[in-house]
Amino acid sequence: MTAADLPTPDLLTALADGDQRLSGLERRLAALVLEDMEFATNASITDLATRAGVSPPTVTRFCRRLGCASFSDFKVQLARSPYVGLRYLKPESQSSSVAEVAEDVVTKAQNALFQMHRALDLSAVEKATTLLCGAGMIHAFGSGGNSAMVANELQNRLFRLGCRIAASNDHGMHLMLAAAAQPDTVVIGSSFTGRNAELVRSFRLLAERGIPTIALTQSASPVAEAANIVIAIDLPEGQNIFRPSSTRFAFLAVVDVIANMVAYADRPKAQRLLRGIKEQLIRHRDGNDRQLLGD
Repeated sequence: MTAADLPTPDLLTALADGDQRLSGLERRLAALVLEDMEFATNASITDLATRAGVSPPTVTRFCRRLGCASFSDFKVQLARSPYVGLRYLKPESQSSSVAEVAEDVVTKAQNALFQMHRALDLSAVEKATTLLCGAGMIHAFGSGGNSAMVANELQNRLFRLGCRIAASNDHGMHLMLAAAAQPDTVVIGSSFTGRNAELVRSFRLLAERGIPTIALTQSASPVAEAANIVIAIDLPEGQNIFRPSSTRFAFLAVVDVIANMVAYADRPKAQRLLRGIKEQLIRHRDGNDRQLLGD
């Protein structure tokens, strides 16, 4: 097997990790391409060779070394590559001390909360709260790491306020629950990207059956388009792939806003139930009322 025959699952990865397969001149070409992909995508072979200080035949060998049939094939693959994400090759932050990391995480969490608050559609939250308060049954849908967490947190917040709610993190179960939902059901779904095709399918089935749906997701996304009520959460994530998503703080804050509004909709009922839960925790676990409220 020659170097040109080596499999390259991702051209950007091959460019970034090609030290073992590329010569010195070819590594210079790789660095140039990664530094200015727009130029490399539109340049002629002569332009690229001139800027890198190499000959056109070197560019041809470079392309073949990366598994491309020709320079033209290289440019086609390069044009398709950005969707993989340059941020995974060039993370934004090189901070490594505990102090720097702590400041970065907390600052991004604060920014996510502030940005969500400024853009929050209060009317949509009010409509969602009204639906949830009047529901005989609530299903919370969310799959994948963060959206599953949000669905589970919806159940964790709302059951203690007297809502009949069940969280589901399974695509197949979402579809079956949508097919079996009764007329007094409300479904609230979470999707960080808004591109969860299975959630869209479930929402469309629910719409056909006249079951109202609420989406916590990105605006103008497929999930948003399939929902009756959209609480949009549109936040930039930045380029630091090592830091956990700060957007999840915004989603959890929206869940808290919804839960608080549900509680306020029937304060005597919420007060009675929360007190009953706390009483059991004091009797069988804590021994006093000094622990966290409600949990």
